[in-house]
Amino acid sequence: MVDVSGKGTTSRTATAQARILMQPETREKIRRGTIAKGDVLAVAQTAGIMGAKRTPDLIPMCHPLLISGVEMQFVDDPQPKSNGLRSLTVRATVSITGQTGVEMEALTAVAVAALTIYDMCKAVDRDMVISDVYLLEKTGGKSGAYTRKA
Repeated sequence: MVDVSGKGTTSRTATAQARILMQPETREKIRRGTIAKGDVLAVAQTAGIMGAKRTPDLIPMCHPLLISGVEMQFVDDPQPKSNGLRSLTVRATVSITGQTGVEMEALTAVAVAALTIYDMCKAVDRDMVISDVYLLEKTGGKSGAYTRKA
């Protein structure tokens, strides 16, 4: 684990995203709230927040952090993919005032939220695919801002 005690305390944020592909019927059941396990996006939102908070329990070299906030978003891709699947994008923005960044917390948040969606919907669609988990941007710290190029 890296010693961050000599680093200055700054405001830091990180935004990550993941994509989950599913059958159109599955997305419609999520939208209508007819998935047997309950409100999929509300549970995934809670799971994502919990994932961000528990990142050091999952990733061995991550520091335990006092996270200031986690914002979760779920965005529908309005156009079906060429294979007819629907895409749901999961985004998380994590913020902190601290000595180290929150990129891993944002990445963990979207991964856990996407896994939760899979878990809650697998009874109706085992062919769902979780993909494209990556950092979109980060701010703060010695290295400054980063924005992923399109």
